[in-house]
Amino acid sequence: MTVDLAKHEHVKFQLRLAGSSMAAIARELSVSHSSVTVVSQGYRTSSRILEAIAAKLNQDPASIWPERFSDNYKTREDQS
Repeated sequence: MTVDLAKHEHVKFQLRLAGSSMAAIARELSVSHSSVTVVSQGYRTSSRILEAIAAKLNQDPASIWPERFSDNYKTREDQS
């Protein structure tokens, strides 16, 4: 798993430009703000959270986090 705090800050910036935020996504998904943050930073994985962030940015999750969608990358959800 790759932690990328610079990318996280860039995603937060892009969300603000799009009129949203990590907190807004957390509310929409009924998860904690910290859950969205740690997924964006790369400490944890969640396809649902990555997809929600990408949807707010009108992008595909793999275009934002290509390293997370390589053949070698597996989320916990994928491993179960």
